Amino acid sequence: MSKLQGKVAVVTGGNSGIGFASAQAFLAEGADKVIITGRDQRAIDEAVELLGSRAAGIVANVADMAAIRQMGETLGTLTDHVDVLFVNAGVATFAPLEHMTEATFDHNMDVNFKGAFFSIQAVLPLMREGGSIVLNTSVNAHMGMAGASAYGASKAALVSLARNLSAELLPRKIRVNAVSPGPVGTPLFTTAKLGVDEEQLTQMGQHIAGLVPLGRFGHVDEIARTIVFFASDDSSFILGSELIVDGGMVTL
Repeated sequence: MSKLQGKVAVVTGGNSGIGFASAQAFLAEGADKVIITGRDQRAIDEAVELLGSRAAGIVANVADMAAIRQMGETLGTLTDHVDVLFVNAGVATFAPLEHMTEATFDHNMDVNFKGAFFSIQAVLPLMREGGSIVLNTSVNAHMGMAGASAYGASKAALVSLARNLSAELLPRKIRVNAVSPGPVGTPLFTTAKLGVDEEQLTQMGQHIAGLVPLGRFGHVDEIARTIVFFASDDSSFILGSELIVDGGMVTL
């Protein structure tokens, strides 16, 4: 397969879940180099080892502006250009309105929206004309779910960002699109990440799966194939768009 033959791709949050699966898919499609980012050095090292010799890693916390700037500088030492940027790093912390703290609210926004915005800014000087930026959003941008107000708002902001940046980057022919996954079995769906206990996690999983017409969570490779579509020339006439990959959760 060669949809990304010779391309250089960057994946934020690429050491696990959808990010790691997408990095694997990019390499399988012929990418010359895939550079992943993540907060933990050990996790990055393990992921790079699994991805192989055409992969490299950068430790970067996208909630930290200084770290984002450093990521951009380090990236410039690893490659002189970027063809594909998959903005994937994100968090999912839910809380009812009355229990939402400023710190939790800010964490959702700082990682999911602010971190995404400034990660794009940091990589942009290396982006080639005609490149592709893909944003990982969520069906929570479109549907109401108790406790998900801050998270959903942070993801809805990315859908808007895809449209606005597509207009702004049009002179460079850089396409910006969004993929909104439904429920997917990733490391984000854990007690620690969601701030719930085991019983609540089980109940949440059963409830969410019941909302999906296909009756199950999605697989990371199903999302990764969509990312490849937007990253490649298969979507050369598509920009500022969003593709919902949710087993019919929102659309049916």
